[in-house]
Amino acid sequence: MSNSSVDPLKDSLKKYYQIASEAVKCFSFLTKSNIELLNYSENATYLVQNLTETSQKYILRVGRPGYHTKQEVECELKWLKSIDQHSKIKVSLPILGNNQEYVQVVKYGNENFYCTLFTFLKGSAPEENNELELVKQFEVLGEITAQLHEHVVNNRESLQDMTRLTWDYETILGPEPKWGRWQDGLAITPERLELYEKVAEKIKQRLDYFGKDHNRYGLIHSDMRLANLLVEGDEIKVIDFDDCGFGWFLYDFATSLSFIEHKAYVPSLISSWLKGYRKIRALSVEEEQEIPTFIMMRRLQLIAWIGSRDNETTRELGSGFTDETDALAKKYLEHTTI
Repeated sequence: MSNSSVDPLKDSLKKYYQIASEAVKCFSFLTKSNIELLNYSENATYLVQNLTETSQKYILRVGRPGYHTKQEVECELKWLKSIDQHSKIKVSLPILGNNQEYVQVVKYGNENFYCTLFTFLKGSAPEENNELELVKQFEVLGEITAQLHEHVVNNRESLQDMTRLTWDYETILGPEPKWGRWQDGLAITPERLELYEKVAEKIKQRLDYFGKDHNRYGLIHSDMRLANLLVEGDEIKVIDFDDCGFGWFLYDFATSLSFIEHKAYVPSLISSWLKGYRKIRALSVEEEQEIPTFIMMRRLQLIAWIGSRDNETTRELGSGFTDETDALAKKYLEHTTI
């Protein structure tokens, strides 16, 4: 951070709050409401509390312009409703505005911001520093993830025409990836560039061989990190389907380890998740052996994300996240064949 009085993050948050204030006007039952920022990363997410006698809470998401089209957001919401209808997974559902649409368009300057109001779900994110609880929770998460993938396989015909992102090697680590190039991440030295290029090449070769069979590739959440999970008692709810798209089912698991891939307890989380997943859905030994590949692909993607975004999370992680990736990269090259 420079000493300049101008803070781009603060300016962005001010703009998004103004947009959120306009968006709530699209819902007649929110004539009196309080808006509080919950998170700002790809989008700005707000807690909206009705100040009338109901005091009900809602979640408002203000989408970043250029990230999704209106049709893509509508497809995400269609999937959410399908999950709610055809599975036991607890998700946050969209709410119709005064115009009987789920996606409200708020114009700010020359840009359109797509805003969606969701039902509020109780719960809190898993604690990454509570290893014992996290291991237990990952078994439940494995079951939920398998249920999600079973839902996709069983409803493939109705979901295959969804207009959503693709999350494969090209869009994650290729020449023009969706979240930026890892080569442009923080603290990428010449030595790291050489190391990570070897990792990326091995990932590509293994995934080319792994293939995209319909039993291992389809519509996925693609961002099931701890911040997008809500724990209430023994139940885990899944939120923020903003990045859902087509990719490998195992990539969903890799995203659950986002930002904690280097932690010593990760092998225990893997074992616990596999135990839960296999209660619902078969997973071959070949697929299990590919888990390190998906973890490394996600890790490099996060280096790119940190280097190309400016929010509280990226500022907190900084170049230290890259530093802690070296050991993972060397271990992957050492223990993974081509």
